Amino acid sequence: MSLAHNGVLFLDEFPEFPRDVLEMLRQPIEDGTVTIARSNRTVCFPSSFMLVAAMNPCACGFYGDSTRECRCTPAMIQRYLGKISGPLLDRIDIHVEVPAVPFKELRENSLAESSAEIRTRVECARALQQARGFYNSRMPTRLIRKHCALDEAGERTLEMAVRRLSLSARAHDRILKVSRTVADLDGSATVAAKHIAEAVQYRSLDRNYWS
Repeated sequence: MSLAHNGVLFLDEFPEFPRDVLEMLRQPIEDGTVTIARSNRTVCFPSSFMLVAAMNPCACGFYGDSTRECRCTPAMIQRYLGKISGPLLDRIDIHVEVPAVPFKELRENSLAESSAEIRTRVECARALQQARGFYNSRMPTRLIRKHCALDEAGERTLEMAVRRLSLSARAHDRILKVSRTVADLDGSATVAAKHIAEAVQYRSLDRNYWS
C-alpha cells in the first residue's frame, strides 16, 4: 500500500485475496496512512493511493453472460460476492459491471467521443475542483452539504436510493461526492437528480450485496 502512495494500487481477482488482508485496506483508504505496530514501536507509512480492483461476477465467471452458462447456484454467487465485506465496499466510491463486448461491436466503426474530448471535459472538471480548494474525493465531510446541495427532486432520489439499498452514512456521503463529480463533468453548477441517479448506478455491488 505504501509503495502505491500517490499512485494506483491495482488488485486483480479481488475476492481471492484472504479476507483479513482485504480488511486491512479499510483504514489506509480512509486515512491515507498505514500503521505497523510492534511490541517496541509503531511506524506509520504514507499510503494515499487510488484503489482499482477487478473481480468476476461469480466463481465460474459466467454469471450474466448471454453466451455461456453459469454453473453457480444463487447461494454460491452470494457467498462469492460476500467475500468483499460491506464496510470495505462502503469505502470504494464506484463499482461498475463490465459485460463482454460482442464481436460486432468490436468491429464496427461507430462514432464515439474521442479521448481528446474526454480529456478536455476532465480537465475542466478538475479545474472546478481545484478552485474549491480540493478534489471531490478529498472533500471534507463538513463541506459536503455546501458543495453538494440538492433540490427537492435530488433529495427524493437520494432518499429512495439510501432506503432501498440500506446504504450507510459513509456510502451516502460518497454518492454525494461522486454526483458532484458527475455534475462537474456535465458543466453544472448544481447537483441535480440525474447526477444523483447516475452516481447511484455506479454502485452495482451495493445492489448485488443487499439483493
